[in-house]
Amino acid sequence: MNRRGALLAGAAGLALLAGCASPAGPAGAARAEAWSGRLSLRIDGEPNQSFSALFELRGAPQAGELVLTSPIGSTLAQLHWAPGEALLRNGSETRRYDSVDALIEAATGAAIPVGALFAWLAGREEPVPGWRPDLSQVAAGRLQATRESPTPRADLRIVFERA
Repeated sequence: MNRRGALLAGAAGLALLAGCASPAGPAGAARAEAWSGRLSLRIDGEPNQSFSALFELRGAPQAGELVLTSPIGSTLAQLHWAPGEALLRNGSETRRYDSVDALIEAATGAAIPVGALFAWLAGREEPVPGWRPDLSQVAAGRLQATRESPTPRADLRIVFERA
């Protein structure tokens, strides 16, 4: 996968994780949510990489769908996930992964704190070594999280609303 494809896959996974901040219901049952907005991801490295897209997200952390589009409305990628599987579709290509975590690690080269993203979007502090979330604007539909270690450094910014 080329760098742009890898970054697209990583952004898709990140949007997936970041976009559906739905708290678990009674006995851990997930509530389906729908979210939309835009995201940007910057990864510092050789060379620096950045990506931004509009997104629509439906489902829950356990199963759902994410569609990434360009500002002019072209579909960039679709991500479908369920327990034990994550599918990334871009154009005629489909890549399969065992989990969203595996998708993100393969795409970005580093692990992303899946559980913490849901807590952060819900406005709850959840410490993760190497990560620094800014929760001050979550109520206004904005989240920023910076991974300082391990390298490469990554900056995730999401503007979201319920769809």
